Amino acid sequence: MIDHTGIGVADVPRVATFYDVTLGALGMRRVEQLGDGKDAVGYGATYPVFWIDRFHPHAVKNHTAFAAKTRTDVDAFHAAALGAGGTDNGPPGLREPPYPAGYYAAFVLDPEGNNIEAVCRACDPEF
Repeated sequence: MIDHTGIGVADVPRVATFYDVTLGALGMRRVEQLGDGKDAVGYGATYPVFWIDRFHPHAVKNHTAFAAKTRTDVDAFHAAALGAGGTDNGPPGLREPPYPAGYYAAFVLDPEGNNIEAVCRACDPEF
């Protein structure tokens, strides 16, 4: 079981502004920061489960998928990410095989090129 994860970024304050908005759409918020937010920022509901920091290599691009409760949350994540300066890397929608049935997801590149995803597996259609 994973307790927390994170990625290295070159400019923590700039990228944190993006994640404040984007992860806020999934109900996550800043719950911890180091160096007044210049060294690291941790996101979660009550404790940090996802970190961005300047300590890990930031030249390596990562993929992180965040669980969404509903398809509407996936849509909100995508819209929030694009509004905060992200780049579309796959609009919200059901994915075709080889993804499993009912895999509703959206993909965005963050300001440093990391691929982030919101996914709702086998969610009931809401629209």
